[in-house]
Amino acid sequence: MRINYDWRLARLIDDDDLVIDEIYWTSNVTVQSLVRRLIALQKGRMSPEARILYDRFEDVEVNSEGHLENNDWPKYNNDEQTLFDEAVIVIARLKVAESSEDMDKRLDMLVSSANEIRSNWTTSESRCIEWVGLFLTEINLDIRRKEIIEAIVGSESITSAANLLGTSKPLFEPSEIEWSVLKSHCESVSSLTKRLKEQEDTIRIMALEYMPSLSALIGPLGASKLLVLAGSRGRLARMPSGSLQVLGAHAAMAAHRNGASPPKHGSVLFSLPQVGKSPKWVRGKIARFIAGKASIAVRIDHFGGEKWNETEISKINEDIKNIKNKFPKPPKRK
Repeated sequence: MRINYDWRLARLIDDDDLVIDEIYWTSNVTVQSLVRRLIALQKGRMSPEARILYDRFEDVEVNSEGHLENNDWPKYNNDEQTLFDEAVIVIARLKVAESSEDMDKRLDMLVSSANEIRSNWTTSESRCIEWVGLFLTEINLDIRRKEIIEAIVGSESITSAANLLGTSKPLFEPSEIEWSVLKSHCESVSSLTKRLKEQEDTIRIMALEYMPSLSALIGPLGASKLLVLAGSRGRLARMPSGSLQVLGAHAAMAAHRNGASPPKHGSVLFSLPQVGKSPKWVRGKIARFIAGKASIAVRIDHFGGEKWNETEISKINEDIKNIKNKFPKPPKRK
């Protein structure tokens, strides 16, 4: 004999598929009580009705999914379907609320959103600067990029923008409609700049709280990017330092699988000035050293420990300088 059950009822069925006994849920049938019942069933617990039958009969098999295979299982009536639909909506909202408490997912959302904004900003800002450069031919476009955007946004014409920037008047001016589009484009760049700053400021605050030691070592933005690449703080804490070192080096790892040399660092560590601004011949050594320290830092943050302060970070930076001093020249080729 076996017991099949769902949230509404439980049945005792013999080997000939005959119903020996059944119990329906009839008391306190509300949306909230159904939510609690469905959550319990999801965790593998028996329904109260199935438990009663199980205690009443010996040597029975319990199958929580048996009702799905039983063509004679009662279908939902309209009231049951409505009750079930409402309970599912409540459970979905509870799941969203639970995920909102997950700092890993929240940082993932923030970092991914910031990456999307930065990508859009990079393209739009370059287009805007090049466009202005067609009219203001004597201004240094590379050095004064931010000033140019602000001047266009705050001006009523390209000539007034030139006056604000202290550069020569343009030889020709855009038409009224072109100027309107150009200014609107620069305004969107300015808006993206503010949005990006807000996003990254939020990431810094959350990362400093969630990963204080790792943030102190490589900066809160770098710490957040490593977390997103690893999938979570827990995964990052359990990751070997060698794997942490090459996080973000997707293209280089793909090339390595095709016979190229293995990467010495990923994009996150390379973005650190200690690595990216160091001579090529010591970047790998410094990246390996920082990866080892980062691995320790994130384990302190995740598993508990005294968070690093400026003294520890200063000692690490001093060790990095010593690595540079130890290898002032590139190694001789064999």
